[in-house]
Amino acid sequence: MVNWDLSKFYDSYESKEFQNDVLKIDDYIKQANSFQNRFLSDEEASVIVEEFLKLEIEIQNHIGKVYSFVSLKQATNTTDQESAKYSVILHNKFTEFTITNILFTKFLSSLDDIDVLVNSSKFLTEHAYYIKEIIKSSKYKLDEDTEGLLSKLNQTGSSMWSRLQGVLTSTLEVEYDGKVFTLPEILGKAEDSDPEVRKNAYLAELAAYPKIDKSVAFAMNGIKGEVNTMTEKRGYKSALDQALIYSRMEEKSLKAMIDSMKDFLPVFRKYLKRKSEVLGHKNGLPWYDLYAPMGSSAKEFTIPEAQEYILKNFGTFSPHLKDLAQRAIDGNWIDYLPYKGKVGGAFCANINPLSESRVLLNFNGSFGDVVTMAHELGHAYHGDNIFSETILNAEYTMPVAETASTFCETIVLKAALKDAVKEEKIYLLENSLQGSTAVVVDILSRYIFESSVFEAQKGDFLDENRLKDLMLTAQKEAYGEGLDPEYLHPYMWLWKPHYYSGGLSFYNWPYAFGLLFAKGLYGLYQAEGESFTPKYDELLKATGKMSVEDVALLADIDITKKDFWTTSLKVIEEDINLFLELTK
Repeated sequence: MVNWDLSKFYDSYESKEFQNDVLKIDDYIKQANSFQNRFLSDEEASVIVEEFLKLEIEIQNHIGKVYSFVSLKQATNTTDQESAKYSVILHNKFTEFTITNILFTKFLSSLDDIDVLVNSSKFLTEHAYYIKEIIKSSKYKLDEDTEGLLSKLNQTGSSMWSRLQGVLTSTLEVEYDGKVFTLPEILGKAEDSDPEVRKNAYLAELAAYPKIDKSVAFAMNGIKGEVNTMTEKRGYKSALDQALIYSRMEEKSLKAMIDSMKDFLPVFRKYLKRKSEVLGHKNGLPWYDLYAPMGSSAKEFTIPEAQEYILKNFGTFSPHLKDLAQRAIDGNWIDYLPYKGKVGGAFCANINPLSESRVLLNFNGSFGDVVTMAHELGHAYHGDNIFSETILNAEYTMPVAETASTFCETIVLKAALKDAVKEEKIYLLENSLQGSTAVVVDILSRYIFESSVFEAQKGDFLDENRLKDLMLTAQKEAYGEGLDPEYLHPYMWLWKPHYYSGGLSFYNWPYAFGLLFAKGLYGLYQAEGESFTPKYDELLKATGKMSVEDVALLADIDITKKDFWTTSLKVIEEDINLFLELTK
């Protein structure tokens, strides 16, 4: 089966169970709102807090099932009107919880001794971090009436702009070789073994974007403008400051990582220039050859072959990881193939109420697609470790969200490299370096770009040409002489959905964090062997109830210092040096 199975959610939108569960949200709204009067007095505060949090767990599990069903169906059919209708209905219902949640935050913040409260019961002790994070966030909240209004306005503001970008890019028709392709199908040709296919697909892709670039530019401005307005109103220093607070991460940790990445840019450029030379280019690597396969093992994988490859290599780490992948395959958690109306890229959705995940791929059969599958199953493994926690303690933040996924990529690649002969080793190593370069160098370009967009948008409207200029400037700063300046990608801002969220800015550097943190953890695994796996599982389990710095300390890692990041980057440098040696 190549499509995912959603029957564990509901049979259809028309099913009695789905309709009843949508209506039941109204009952939950009444139950939650009934606490508003109880928040007026701090008598029996611990009882009130515990009862409210238990209700919140029940509500989030219920809503999680309903909303996941709608969003997953929408991801595979972006033009489906029923999905669009229920998405709007649900988001409108969600806004009805806003005022009660604001009052709960105020109630918690007004209590004198929180430590006494959280120690008054086992349940509250288990949720101490969650409670204290709510109190910390209170300084950025507005009054309940304003918050209620903003929550409703968001549904016709940034949320609609985000949906517009998703619909336009998923339905964009690209004319190539006398046929019409979807954008994900064209993007998949970047890994084709034929250089003419890669170049012509790239040119066709760029030629298609003007059909939608003005509209998507409005979406970008609408979202970034809303974020700039709201971060200032709420008292954040910037959108980046808000992203760091949401991520439960300190700015000094991000600075240490970004500075280390910049230090190693010359190393990555050596790899890019060598690849360029091997492929016969004289002016740096053109964008369309960034993902060109090298070596002699550029085989095409069928879906069963990809499944077997991942199962075999996951098994080298732990039975738990292999079992998770087997359950995902047997349970039809994965939607594999690209088709019209399906969103591009890949993602994994952890479904807490089902204790399962669902994985979306756009699988074309390349080894890179196998690595992507391993990456997304890593997210599923993270979920599997955290499902034993309540849903309130299972909400991990952006940086650690990419840790298990990148760790699983590393498992697959290291296992594949182990027994490879020279030409296979070049292929596998170069494929790994493609990923590392994307996650360090390209992510840095995206970080630079998004920073410049937020700054420039404060006093101007950024049309499609200005956005293209900012994108090219960021790419030149990050890639330098590694890329051919005549063949960059001015439209990378248009199709990446990460830029189009009003509630999740700077979803770029967390990927670099995930790669480098995972490289460091993998080094510990190599040093400690099997005894590392339970420690690793506990670390993943703790990601929903600790700061990023404290999660790292569980593995004796200090992420506020450049030393750790430099050590992780040196692991990639070793791979680059091996690649340079093999391609002399």
